[in-house]
Amino acid sequence: MQKIRKAVFPAAGFGTRFLPVTKSQPKEMLPIVDKPVIQYLVEEAVAAGIEEIIIVTGRGKRSIEDHFDYSFELEHTLVEKGKHSLLKEVRDVARLAKFVYVRQPMPLGDGHAILCAKEVVGDEPFVVLFGDDVVDFKIPAIKQLMNVYDKTGSSVVALQKIDKKESESYGMIKPKSTNGRMCEVEKFVEKPKPSSAPSNLAIIGKYVVTPEIIEALEKAKPSHSGEIRLIDGFMQLQKKQKIFGYEVEGKRYDTGTKLGLITANIDFALKRKDLGPQLRKYLKSLDL
Repeated sequence: MQKIRKAVFPAAGFGTRFLPVTKSQPKEMLPIVDKPVIQYLVEEAVAAGIEEIIIVTGRGKRSIEDHFDYSFELEHTLVEKGKHSLLKEVRDVARLAKFVYVRQPMPLGDGHAILCAKEVVGDEPFVVLFGDDVVDFKIPAIKQLMNVYDKTGSSVVALQKIDKKESESYGMIKPKSTNGRMCEVEKFVEKPKPSSAPSNLAIIGKYVVTPEIIEALEKAKPSHSGEIRLIDGFMQLQKKQKIFGYEVEGKRYDTGTKLGLITANIDFALKRKDLGPQLRKYLKSLDL
């Protein structure tokens, strides 16, 4: 099997749930303490062995490119002020991996965003990470999926158990067979009503995909809104090969929601030596 070297980050959406701040600021750049969400995901991919980061951007997303680039003016200022620890931290961001940027001219769905990266990913397996799902665990969540790929040679989707009442917010799966946290997927269902949800296993925004996903997405029929969805590509791909799911270990934060982002900020801050004690003291003083 080919080694997985590349990661695709669809990041061209409007982030309407966070308006008005996302009118001029990409939602992927919203911070968890002092790092943007997308940096946590890039660091997750790099920690899993990914070498090339492909970010699919759209209008108004230039700050993502600037964040992962060198900033001569900023670095020069930090040198002059003797802030060497900050200088190293800033430089390390640009050194994380090789970055490639692809433009999605119109927001035509997450599957279409992946198709925009077709020429860059080439004929090899790759991973896909969306900016709404941060998982805190010692083994990166995407690495957990890559380990399943190493065993099966098939595409793998990240899963999380949810209350069926939340099913209309997720793509869901019906498992065919299970082996611990791993299962073979029998059926994909996009945002079903709780009464018709095939299980309590929801798909979250991390995937390992084989090269055949590109052809499957090209054959997938657009939705009524004209969007090409990744889940539709999986339905096509399933006609030719098995697809597996893995219930990832770790605490997941849905940073695509306001409450999820706030919760992530609190939990990540509490773990830091420079912020944790004071924040913990403040939270206790609230007498909730």
